[in-house]
Amino acid sequence: MPFSQLGLNDQLVQGMLATGYTAPTDIQSRAIPPALQGKDLIGCAQTGTGKTAAFALPLLHLLSGNHSSGPRNVRGLILTPTRELARQVEEFIAGYGKFTTLQSFSVYGGVNMENQVKRLSRGVDIVIATPGRLLDHIQRRTIDLSHVEILVLDEADRMFDMGFINDVRKIVARVPRERQTLLFSATMSKEVRALTASIQRQPEMIEIGHRTKPVDTVAQYFYSVPRNQKLDLLLHILGSSRMDSLLIFSRTKHGADKIVRRLERTGVKAAVIHSNRSQSQRNRALAGFKQGDYKVLVATDIAARGIDVEGISHVINYDTPTFAEDYIHRIGRTGRANQKGDALTFVSHEETDHLRKIERFIDKKIALGSYPGFHYTAKTESVAPVHHAQRSDFKHTHAKARPVEERASQGKRRHGGPQQRQHAHGRKSWEQRREKGEEHIAKKKTANPAEAGETDWRSLLAARPEGKRSFGKKLRQFFGRG
Repeated sequence: MPFSQLGLNDQLVQGMLATGYTAPTDIQSRAIPPALQGKDLIGCAQTGTGKTAAFALPLLHLLSGNHSSGPRNVRGLILTPTRELARQVEEFIAGYGKFTTLQSFSVYGGVNMENQVKRLSRGVDIVIATPGRLLDHIQRRTIDLSHVEILVLDEADRMFDMGFINDVRKIVARVPRERQTLLFSATMSKEVRALTASIQRQPEMIEIGHRTKPVDTVAQYFYSVPRNQKLDLLLHILGSSRMDSLLIFSRTKHGADKIVRRLERTGVKAAVIHSNRSQSQRNRALAGFKQGDYKVLVATDIAARGIDVEGISHVINYDTPTFAEDYIHRIGRTGRANQKGDALTFVSHEETDHLRKIERFIDKKIALGSYPGFHYTAKTESVAPVHHAQRSDFKHTHAKARPVEERASQGKRRHGGPQQRQHAHGRKSWEQRREKGEEHIAKKKTANPAEAGETDWRSLLAARPEGKRSFGKKLRQFFGRG
C-alpha cells in the first residue's frame, strides 16, 4: 500500500517520497489511519520498524489542516527520553513536512537556554522536548502548552527506565484535557500500561510482531571471551571482517572512552557519545558518524534510543547488557527499514547471568561459542581471585607445621635468597621447641624442682619460688625462651 492510500495530504506524500520512502511499514500502515481519525493510540513495535513516521505523519497532517493565520502556538508536543532522540525526531519532522508551512523546534538540555527562549518567543507549531528541559521552560513561563492539540510520548518505556515518569505526569497536567494522545514504545511494561490508563481515553492498541523479540532482519551472534581479552577480540574482528558502519555499546562512560582510545591508537577513526560529553561534542560525533567521517561510534545505553543512522551494518555489545530490554534496543540500531544487519555480543564469565536474562526475555536458547580465528590465551580473567587463593594456601601450609626441611625447600623455591633460606631453617616446630625447653631446664643443677626438669606447668606453679625469680620467667625457661 503506498502512502497516498493512507489518507495523508499531498504535501506529506511528496515529503515522504523526497526522503526516499516509497511504501509504509506495518506499524505505519496500521497506526496512521486511526490516528488520522483523531483516536488515542498505543503503538507497540520492535525497534527499527518505523514508529517515528507512524506518529509524525498523522501529527503533521492534522495540524497542517487546522493551521490559522494568527500567531503560532505550540499545538503539537512530542516528549522523548534523550537529547539525541529529540534531535532525530526534529530532523524527521522537518523532512516529512518540508512542503508544509508548519515549524518545529527541539528543546533539550546541555545547550544554551536563552537561545531556546528566543526561538520559542517567535512562535512554533511543534515542540520536541526532553522532560527535564521542558519543565525548566514551564517554570520560567517561557513556553505555553495551553494550546496543545496532540501529545506524543515516544519511547515511553525508556522514560520509565530513566526515571522521567514523574516529570511526564507534571507535563501532562499542563496540557489541555481535550487532546489526542499517541503513545509509542518498543516494550509494554505494566508501568507503561498504568500510564496509558491515566492519560488516554479508550486508546486503540496497535502491536506489530513480538515486542520481546528482535526484528528478523538482525542476525545475532554471542561469543565467549575473557574480560581482559575483549579489546583484543574487538581489534581482531575489525581487522578480519568487513564492517561498513559499526556501533559499539559500552556499559560505562569510562569503558567507552577506553575503547575509543585503543581504536585510535590502532588507526581506526572512532567517535564516542555518552552523558559526560558536551552537547556540541555529541552532535559532532553523531553527525560525523552519519556522514562516514567515523567508521566506528561507541555509545552508552543512554544514547541507544537516539541513534537512527541508515546503513549501520553491525552492532557490537562490548558489555553484555545488564537488562534484557536494553539488548533489544541496542541491536535494533541495525537491520532497520527491512535492511540486513549483524549483532555481536561479547560475554565474559561474569556476564553469564545477564545472558540467561536475555534468553528468558526473548524466549530463545542462545548458542555461546568462540570467535573463529581468534587466539584465546590461557591468562586468567581476574587477578584478584588468584591472589586470594595463593594467600589462603600460604596460611594453610604453615598451619600444618610441616617439617623444617620441607618448609626450607619450599622457601628456596619461592624466594631463592640465602637470607630467606636461613630464615626458613630457623623456624622450629612445636615439638622441637618443647625438647629444647626441657634440655635447658635439665641443665640447671639447682634444688628447685622446676629447674630440675619438671615438665608439668602445674608443678611449676606449685613450686614457684618466693622472691627472686618470677613465675613468668620459669615458664619462659620451660618453653625454651629463658
